[in-house]
This record gives sequence, structure tokens and C-alpha cells, in this order.
Amino acid sequence: MTITEPSFTIGLEEEYLLVDKETRDLSNERAEAVLAACQKEIGDQVGPEFLTSQIEIGTSVCSNVAELRDELIRLRRAVIRLADNEGLAPIAASTHPFATWQTQHTTQRDRYVALAQDLQGVGRRLVICGMHVHVGIEDDALRIDILNQARYFLPHLLSLSTSSPFWQGENSGLKSYRLSVFDGLPRTGLPQDFGSFGEYRRTIDTLVKAGIIEDASKIWWDLRPSQSFPTLEMRITDVCPLLDDSLTIAATFLCICRMLYRLRRNNQRWRTYPIFLLDENRWRAQRYGMEKGLIDFGRGEVVPFDELLRELYELIQQDAEHFGCTDQVTHGFEISKIGTSADRQLQTYHACREAGEDHQQSLRHVVDQLIDETRTHCD
Repeated sequence: MTITEPSFTIGLEEEYLLVDKETRDLSNERAEAVLAACQKEIGDQVGPEFLTSQIEIGTSVCSNVAELRDELIRLRRAVIRLADNEGLAPIAASTHPFATWQTQHTTQRDRYVALAQDLQGVGRRLVICGMHVHVGIEDDALRIDILNQARYFLPHLLSLSTSSPFWQGENSGLKSYRLSVFDGLPRTGLPQDFGSFGEYRRTIDTLVKAGIIEDASKIWWDLRPSQSFPTLEMRITDVCPLLDDSLTIAATFLCICRMLYRLRRNNQRWRTYPIFLLDENRWRAQRYGMEKGLIDFGRGEVVPFDELLRELYELIQQDAEHFGCTDQVTHGFEISKIGTSADRQLQTYHACREAGEDHQQSLRHVVDQLIDETRTHCD
């Protein structure tokens, strides 16, 4: 059967934390004014999030990564400028270095109030931000087939994105503590392997018919078919302060999707593995980032991350060339060399401590670093 090539459009959603530039703590009071100003200027491409100290942007549907870059710069620039008017600054990090969840306020919108009521204690801890990448795959069957196979590569993408080593003023020991918080929610983690789009729909509809959820938007897997668009939505990654890192992850996921489409077009497919094994790599990425490598299940051994990255690039090189995003994809090697945001945050913190700064002042310097990195290429 001939398979029509998907559009492979791309879109990106990023969630930011809004910090007071004097205290470096999260701001609840002035964040609503920032949101209102952003919505007046850029419309529905910006919106509220679960907490008043958060804000979310979403690009338009983009035909290529260069267009995505322009969109992301425009949206980040607007949020930065309008937040500055209120004495605030956005940070594109998945946790704040020292803010406490006990002092945060739920956004007073019906959706978020209902979520808070449903989630209770696990919901109150959601002082976390993520990045979601949408890739246009219009055919339902193909979208599910690629979902099944792309799960293998999610830990690789998470390793490249980590930005949440601190939680409530303490070094968590994890590069992505965000996932530890998020995994407290129901219907999270890696999706199961689905035999067909029909099986996926029947699975979701079981909860819908039981009145547990309204629709598939309440399914918060690391990778899911979007409820609203004909896209496959990658959700596992932390949000990245450096715009170039965000683009690398988006471009790499796009190329992975096309590589898996090419395999199917040639009556081949990537081998699927038990979720037990995939979860082990997910944990390794969450705990160590790029430090300790991931398991190559075919070889049956842990392989250094830079070696895995080279192998991944070989798999998707022709796709990166096809989309004209080779520079963005190969920037992953630079991330592997200099580290992710989590690595840089920890370096800054330890350098400040060694220079005689106290614990709290060192964490404030980490916030300053996140503010500066979020502004990179956006001034």
C-alpha cells in the first residue's frame, strides 16, 4: 500500500516561569499583567498555565525549522519585553532553583481550578515547565505507528534538554527533576505500544465514557497524538533556556519522525522494546542527563551518550538535509560537549560556593544565568 508522505509541519510550545528581577523569586502578583499585555500584542499565541507565575507560548504551524526559529525569537522577544515593563523576566527552565510550591497560586480559570481540585496534593507541586514539539502527520495509522517506534528515542531527547536540577533550593541529584514531579500525575510516562489507531481510540474512549476525562487532552504521556491537531506531540523534554538548544531538539524529533516514515515506506521498521526497558533509559536520562550514557538494547550494554548521538545523526542525516536543518541537528554535538542547562546551572552554583557566596546567593546567580540565557538571540 502506498503511503502518502506527511506534511511534516512543525510547531513548538514553551512554558516559562516569571521571576521578579529584584528578588529572583517567582512572581504571582504582576504575572497577570504580563499575560494581559502579551495577549493584547500577540493574541492567542500566548496563554496562561496552571500557576499564575507561569506563561506559555505557542508558535504557528511552521513549514520548516528556519521559520520555527523566527517564530520562537518573535514570541520570546515579546514576552521578555512585556515582562520587563513589570519588573519581571521569563526563564525557560523546567524548575526554579529555589522557589517553593507552597507559595504559588493556581490560575483562576475553570480548567485549572478543576485540575487543582482533581489532582490535590500532586497538583499543588506542579511548579514545572515543559517544551512540546508538534510534527504534522495527517494519517491516523501512520501517526500511531511512528508513536510506537519513536518512544525508543525519547530518552535521547530528554538527555539533551535537561534544565531542572534544583528543587525548592536543593540540588535534587537529578538532571531533570521535573519528571519526578510530573510523574506524580495520572496518565503520564511513556505510552504503551498500540496495534492500531483504533486500539488507541478505544483505550482513550474507555476513560471518556466512564466520565474520568473529557477527551485525550487529559492524557499527559511523554508522546501522544494531539487531541486538537493532526500531529504527533513530543512532551518528554525539559524547556531549554538557550533558543538554539530548543531548536536542536525540535529539529531532531522532526527528523526522527521522517526517518521512521522512510522505514515504513520501505516495509521496514525500528524494533520496539518492552516499556520496562524503555523506562530504564528514561530514568537514566532523568537522573544523569548525558553523563552516564544509555542502554543500547541491541548490544545489551550502556553506551556513552556522545557515541549514541553520532549513531542517531547517521540515522537521520538525510532527513536533516531534506529539511534543511543540518545545522540545528548537529548543534546536538555542541550540547553534548558543553552540557545542558542543568549542567551549567550546577557549574554556576558550585563556582559561586567556591568563591565564598552563601547558598542562597549562589542560587540567585543561577537565576541570573537563566534570565540571561533565555534572552540569548532575542534582544
